[in-house]
Amino acid sequence: MIPQPSQPNPYRKSSMTYAVETFTTEEQEILRHYVTNLEGPVFALVNLPEVVKGALFARYSRSSKSLRRLFLDEFVDDLDISGDKTVDATMGLRRAEELYERVFGEYGDDSVAQLGGVHLACEQASNVLTKVLERGRLMSYLEQSTRYIPYDTRLWTGHFRYFRDPDVLESPLGARYIGEMDRMFDTYGELMPLMVDFLTKMFPREGSVSDFAYKQSIRARALDSLRGLLPAGALSNVGIYGSGQSYEMLLLRMRAHPLPEVRSYADLMLIELRKVIPSFLTRVDRPDRGLEWSDYFADRQEKMPQLVGELFDDLLMQPQAQTPSVSLIDFDPNGEDKIVAAICYSYLGLSEHSIEQRVATMSVTEKEKLLTAYVGDRRNRRHRPGRAFERTDYRFDIVSDYGSFRDLQRHRMMTIDWQPLTTDLGYEVPQMVIDAGLSGRFRESLDRSRDLYEALAERLPEQARYAVALAFNIRYIIQLSAREAMHVTELRSGPQGHPNYRIIAQQMHQQIASVAGHRGVAAAMRFVDYSDSDLGRLAAESRLEERRQSGS
Repeated sequence: MIPQPSQPNPYRKSSMTYAVETFTTEEQEILRHYVTNLEGPVFALVNLPEVVKGALFARYSRSSKSLRRLFLDEFVDDLDISGDKTVDATMGLRRAEELYERVFGEYGDDSVAQLGGVHLACEQASNVLTKVLERGRLMSYLEQSTRYIPYDTRLWTGHFRYFRDPDVLESPLGARYIGEMDRMFDTYGELMPLMVDFLTKMFPREGSVSDFAYKQSIRARALDSLRGLLPAGALSNVGIYGSGQSYEMLLLRMRAHPLPEVRSYADLMLIELRKVIPSFLTRVDRPDRGLEWSDYFADRQEKMPQLVGELFDDLLMQPQAQTPSVSLIDFDPNGEDKIVAAICYSYLGLSEHSIEQRVATMSVTEKEKLLTAYVGDRRNRRHRPGRAFERTDYRFDIVSDYGSFRDLQRHRMMTIDWQPLTTDLGYEVPQMVIDAGLSGRFRESLDRSRDLYEALAERLPEQARYAVALAFNIRYIIQLSAREAMHVTELRSGPQGHPNYRIIAQQMHQQIASVAGHRGVAAAMRFVDYSDSDLGRLAAESRLEERRQSGS
């Protein structure tokens, strides 16, 4: 049965505990026209122009505020809401249901469910949950960034921003969990001004740089250096835009997930989505459809770990490499020739097989001419060649810190799969932390993270990952086409990027040229950046400041 807006607030009954933000009577009157609820961590945006919703989500990723607070503080004054006084976010549900049911009957639910979209705010989600939310390819995400938002302040409840799982709190380790997590956040907060002071002395401001841009870049570098101290249980806000069909698949996966937070959050999302696109999600909890589908996922997840563990038991007992690494483990030696053939395909009336045979007889110079002409005069990294570059792909096995993995995982057009987050692969202390003389306290905090994880893993293995700091390494696979590799390596190697994932992007590019031998493809990726950058955000912050000053 679809929950009706008049029912009691479901968040009061949730097994999970979320901080409830309060608003004045006047603020509530405004908000109820634009969000589907005023208290829960999940809510949809309604009755707003698409451009406003997009701008709101964009600002969301760089703000420590909740979306509702951000809307009130920074957006309401710029909107003409005089015509919306009679509009309520909970009105029109029955009429919408009737309309969708009629359309479904005529056209079929799968195709129509791709046409209705929702902007959904997902707040107070752990960094473990965010990776589940952002796994689908056909959705858009903006996540609150640990690179731009400090975590040294507390929520309005007085708590540090990390997830408090009820099973953990009610276990014998509950008090230890709170104490150790608080200490991890305390260390992060105490080291932040020390790192800012060190960076300010190390990179003094040049006269031509504005004070605002300089301070922003210093802060960004400090946040980059210390974000590894934050645990995976740290809370984040995620803005999602997706179709009804995409949300359906996401919810089906979430309802079968072994982590209680994920399953509970799926229920909250379903309640809010049904206030906006109810009939698109009728199958999610039907016994013969969605529940059966989720049972299929859950059954597979339950059986696979045991079977794989039995077959690989001897290898699992051997020590594993604990240092960051990027390895190109699979590629097509003829991939570059296949790209050249794909380039020619749309201009000829020949079979692809015939074209590939001719390409195989071409000289290196002839192939280079075709590649160069197809790539064209790329004046910036956003100028990318067409789908012929999707003809071949590369598979990388990567070990990196969890923080870098989080950033790379959001690239939706590549295949990425990862192993469980543990402390087994160790961690790396950033060189900047060592240079600042803060490595001792950094290591001490990470060792507490490891000890807490190991204690929790014995009782609550799924929830134990909340305690793992972002500096710990995780192993994952990335498989992507040459076209997506161009996008990822050029974007993530930029000087404004985090130093850790810059190295990953650079090594991916190098190995496409040297290991795969696809030098023409690698040469087309001309905006991969290998420059050294002390204050990577400085140029970007200076450009932003110039635009602010000019009003553009």
